[in-house]
Amino acid sequence: MKWPASVAFLGALLLAAVPASAEAARPITVASKNFPESYILAEAMAQLLEREGFAVVRKLGLGGTLICYQALANGEIDVYPEYTGTVAEAILKLSRADAAEMGSALRNAGIEPLPALGFNNTYALAAPSQLAAERGLARISDLKRHADLRLTFSHEFLERGDGWPGLSRVYGLDLDVTGIEHGLAYQAIAEGSIDVTDVYSTDGELMRYSLAVLEDDQAFFPRYLALPLVRADVDARAKFALTRLAGTVDDDSMRAMNAAAVFEGESFADIARAFLGGAGLTETRSEGAADTTVEQPQGDLERLAKEMPENTLRHLELTAIALSSATAIALMAAFAIFRVGWLSRAVVYVAGLLQTVPSIALLALMIPLAGIGWLPAVLALLLYSILPILRNAVTALTTVDPLLLEVAKAMGLTPAQELRHIHLPLSVPAILAGIRTAAVICIGTATLAAFIGAGGLGDPIVTGLALNDTGKILEGAVPAALLAIVTELVFEAIERRLAPAHLRV
Repeated sequence: MKWPASVAFLGALLLAAVPASAEAARPITVASKNFPESYILAEAMAQLLEREGFAVVRKLGLGGTLICYQALANGEIDVYPEYTGTVAEAILKLSRADAAEMGSALRNAGIEPLPALGFNNTYALAAPSQLAAERGLARISDLKRHADLRLTFSHEFLERGDGWPGLSRVYGLDLDVTGIEHGLAYQAIAEGSIDVTDVYSTDGELMRYSLAVLEDDQAFFPRYLALPLVRADVDARAKFALTRLAGTVDDDSMRAMNAAAVFEGESFADIARAFLGGAGLTETRSEGAADTTVEQPQGDLERLAKEMPENTLRHLELTAIALSSATAIALMAAFAIFRVGWLSRAVVYVAGLLQTVPSIALLALMIPLAGIGWLPAVLALLLYSILPILRNAVTALTTVDPLLLEVAKAMGLTPAQELRHIHLPLSVPAILAGIRTAAVICIGTATLAAFIGAGGLGDPIVTGLALNDTGKILEGAVPAALLAIVTELVFEAIERRLAPAHLRV
């Protein structure tokens, strides 16, 4: 009876070998949020994994905690850098950041927290040093005495339980606050447009702009230790490789890397590469790991020549698929319902409700249904494009001169013939105007698709916002504006060709 044991042993070896090779062959998707530190940490993880022989797909600059975590839970990404305080407060809604409780809850969701990287990037409130000295601002509780200060916080901070809602409750702060994109807050505070904003304690901008960090005298903010969150089913060798990052980054070195990205113009890839080399993490590799070639830094013109056509084509792909699908759906619906007044009004009303959902919220809501990437972006753009086409088509079809319809009936035309020879020719200008409006909306809204990893001209805009780099923002904004102008001209030419002059909109 010894042969079953031998067979079992051989089977165990085969089972252990096959999944490992299959996982090694599957690319590991590394993601980040849309601020410099997250880009740098994600790039360091990606390069370390590549050094260990893994194929890596990068999905950098996703739009915040909710999108990143949902993408991880749904298997759309495999790892991204997160913070213990964020996991406890914003994701798991725990009353305290207990490591054991947090780890257990994450593992139940199929996610594994790896050892912390070594630095604590906690939230803080900051004001210009001169203003702080003039007003006697040293602690957060001092804000009670200065109701006239302009408090402007990042949008995520305004919504999180460990942000303004909890902070104002603990400190008893009944003050007016407004929202701003985090990447723009430092520029605004440097220009004197705002007085107090939320910051991360490892931000390089703190020294650059001479900001005073207010003491958290009620100890409200939890510790935000950076760590990789990885899916539990990722290759164990990849997890082991990522654990080599544990304890390698302190607060000062992280602040210096952030400053290199924001003020010295270094790329995230170069910063991560220098960090890995300095930490000795690129000196040794696992046995059998493939060699990796270090790419030489590209000049701005060379980079633009490569990236701009790719981003523009991706943008056109997203908008073309969404617009053509929306046009087909909207026109079929309009032709089917325009003769029934109450039904057409109801359908147009429902389509109008979709326009009230904020773009980034709609994109986030698509993740559980369609993941991240081009598919949820196309679906969201399609929903936004339907209303102007449907509304214009229904309005045009239902406002045809009744006298013409009476003549058509007297001539014995069938409903299908009426549609073809009366309704449709007279409705073409309004329908084209609706499609033109939808196309412009689609081109503009598609820039937000970068927040869910769909690419396009939103990529440089998102990166520029993270770096407070106007030039980078313009790399996406200018081509998008030019696309909108060209689209207007193309539809104007089509309208001139198809519609009689006296019916053009």
